[in-house]
Amino acid sequence: MAVPKQGGIIKKGHEEGIKFAVSILEEHGLPLGLLPLADVVEVGFVKTTGYVWIVQAKKITGYVEKKRIKKLEGVKAKELMLWPLVNDITVEDPPTGKIQFKSLAGITKIFPMEAFAAGQ
Repeated sequence: MAVPKQGGIIKKGHEEGIKFAVSILEEHGLPLGLLPLADVVEVGFVKTTGYVWIVQAKKITGYVEKKRIKKLEGVKAKELMLWPLVNDITVEDPPTGKIQFKSLAGITKIFPMEAFAAGQ
């Protein structure tokens, strides 16, 4: 299956990639420290579909929309000594200061948003 990158804006390099990734999160009402960003090679975003990709040592992809990332791939969350893949992240709306993570394994976890502030 082809990756839906057509019409996307692409930023290459660590500094430009991080700036772009943070701007996407900010624009969609998501915490700026939400995604692990290290040694970024490329960040791309298709505004019409919300599809985002981040290429680093490990690739991260998903679809962003207001206060949510869905169909997320490439991010794990530690739960019960296991690392299930996280596939949906939602900032509660109306705002409660909480963010919810869901995995394909059926695990749901809620955290305070400040835990994912930039630099945390």
